[in-house]
Amino acid sequence: MIRVIVQGLTIDPATNSPILILKDPDSERALPIWIGLLEATAIASELEKVSFSRPMTHDLLRNVINQLGYSVAKVEVVSLKENTFYGLIHLLGPEGPLSVDSRPSDAIALALRAEAPIFVAPAVLEMAGATGKAESEDAEQKWKELLDQMDPEDFGKYKM
Repeated sequence: MIRVIVQGLTIDPATNSPILILKDPDSERALPIWIGLLEATAIASELEKVSFSRPMTHDLLRNVINQLGYSVAKVEVVSLKENTFYGLIHLLGPEGPLSVDSRPSDAIALALRAEAPIFVAPAVLEMAGATGKAESEDAEQKWKELLDQMDPEDFGKYKM
């Protein structure tokens, strides 16, 4: 497994879909993963250290894991099948280690909150990774503008 960092988020100019960029800090390899807007918002809010008055879903998950005596040891992007990425959340706790199937975006949103390392299988980086600059300044600016325009009410009728 190759340890990666969250390089950032960007927007696909063709589809306006969020893209999570994972980067191997020891090389120029980067892994773009197209994700949903809610997952992108969860990741962005943690990267920017935005706090909400009530726990968001990934905060709730971290809190439940911790209350059960477990901790997030690491998360992994383990495979890519038919253009779908697969992830695992690895937990450590009183009953021993556990692995939980997850979408990579959810696993990474949780890992950021739990300050857990993120890994990618070498085969996934080979199949889907890119080299060179991971995100353009223009796309990063579009993403920041989108987040700045969002209001907690954009997430539904429930108060946060």
